[in-house]
Amino acid sequence: MITVKNVNKSFDGFQALKDLSLHVETGSIYGLVGTNGSGKTTIIKHLTGVLKQDSGEILFDGEPVYENASLKAKIGFVPDDLSWFSSYTMKEAVRYYRSLYPDWDKERYEAMIQAFGLRSRKKMNSFSKGMQKQAAFILTMSTHPQYLILDEPIDGLDPIIRQLVWKYIIEDVADGMTALISSHNLREMEGICDSIGILDKGEMKIERDLDELKSDINKIQVAFREEGDPEERYRGLNVIHCESRGKVDLLIVRNDSEQIRKKLEAYHPILFDVLPLTLEEIFIYELGGENYEVKDIIL
Repeated sequence: MITVKNVNKSFDGFQALKDLSLHVETGSIYGLVGTNGSGKTTIIKHLTGVLKQDSGEILFDGEPVYENASLKAKIGFVPDDLSWFSSYTMKEAVRYYRSLYPDWDKERYEAMIQAFGLRSRKKMNSFSKGMQKQAAFILTMSTHPQYLILDEPIDGLDPIIRQLVWKYIIEDVADGMTALISSHNLREMEGICDSIGILDKGEMKIERDLDELKSDINKIQVAFREEGDPEERYRGLNVIHCESRGKVDLLIVRNDSEQIRKKLEAYHPILFDVLPLTLEEIFIYELGGENYEVKDIIL
């Protein structure tokens, strides 16, 4: 299990992380999402032991990660910025990884190189961004990490390669690996994550099992035969967004669907539909992005 408890971090008077807590269950895939500047990269640098928190705890199965070389040998990390090893060839990178990770697996490396079709003797700074991502992923997965931390792992990859990346991750998690993935691709995250943490301005906005999160936030279409006071009708429900489209009200409500149904049945609706919410929609409504329309960003 990965445990982050009440972590704070400031840079030159700016508080980047504010009492941040998150919990990643062993053998699960955790999706870390948030707007630009929300603190995702900062907490990832703490999880990989690059930065030390001002206060709070960061533990991997009870062990602190900062300046813990034996623990770091169990952590595989693919950052979004890969410039740090761009001057290496793949052969040179293999020597480097093999020197750091005792569980380096040459056979797996060769099999993954074959699967990704990435054989090249050129330096990685000559690779496309997508090829660099593939190279870093292959090198990292060949170490058999106990914990895997990925920052935008599928950025720049074509759909076939993305599916191959997810295949390796899911298979290794099934074998006991624990994964934390930060990505802006919410549609693909929705398909593979067990739980989600949404960051906003350095704080954990919401952290839930993905299935529970989706069942507790509902999109409702409702219409009534007679005019009435919307404030009265929806009193007692946790409505986070409401808009009217003619006689039909569209609601985003943080209650379970049966609780909503029982409340509104008293007003005899002529239309009542519960519509599925995507992770992308949950993210938008939780962070207030529903107020931004296309016309607002056209210059």
